[in-house]
Amino acid sequence: MKFKLFTALALGASFLSAASDAPKRLDAAASIFKEVMGIPDKSIPQDLLNKAQCIIIVPDLKKGAFIIGGKYGKGFVSCRQKSGVGWSAPGSIRVEGGSFGLQIGGAEADIFMLVMNEKGMNRLLSSKFTLGGDATVAAGPVGRSTQAETDAAMTAEILTWSRSRGLFGGIALTGGTLREDTDWNNELYGRKVTNREVLTGAVPAPAAAKMFLEELNRYSSRK
Repeated sequence: MKFKLFTALALGASFLSAASDAPKRLDAAASIFKEVMGIPDKSIPQDLLNKAQCIIIVPDLKKGAFIIGGKYGKGFVSCRQKSGVGWSAPGSIRVEGGSFGLQIGGAEADIFMLVMNEKGMNRLLSSKFTLGGDATVAAGPVGRSTQAETDAAMTAEILTWSRSRGLFGGIALTGGTLREDTDWNNELYGRKVTNREVLTGAVPAPAAAKMFLEELNRYSSRK
């Protein structure tokens, strides 16, 4: 019992400390995206990335029996600008709970999500929604070609991938909730802002987002 309590407190402390390093984690999100896209045969398919309305990147989603729902992570979301060229300033999100349709090992995993249509994008503008409940979600394909996509992948609002211990693959991340993280938004923007303001272009990107937006535009700017 003491060990379980200690573990729970240790995990909780790590999450509290993570609440104060949004710029550092934003750079981490940029780095893992660059690493994944740097191997075309093992990456998010380029044509899907080009079609996506928004992208969500969560570095180091943590898994453990002492976390509510079993999983917890904080990351960032960016959506296409109204012009169709470039990406919006990043909004902060948190992922809680959920289950993995394909377990690829490890106590931590980097999570990538593509929001494929306007309906899915509108869900991001709400305060909270559930993957596989409010929004249809499917494991994303990997590689240069998406000819082998299933009907589910073609019609899902959100496609999801995971990388753990160097292994990258599509996962069916269902049951998890996504909500905006006000602490990281406040830290990044120096004031209270909502993801609706950020993702619709009402708020300019902070200096801390430079690397993150550079990598998104490098791989899919729609220019």
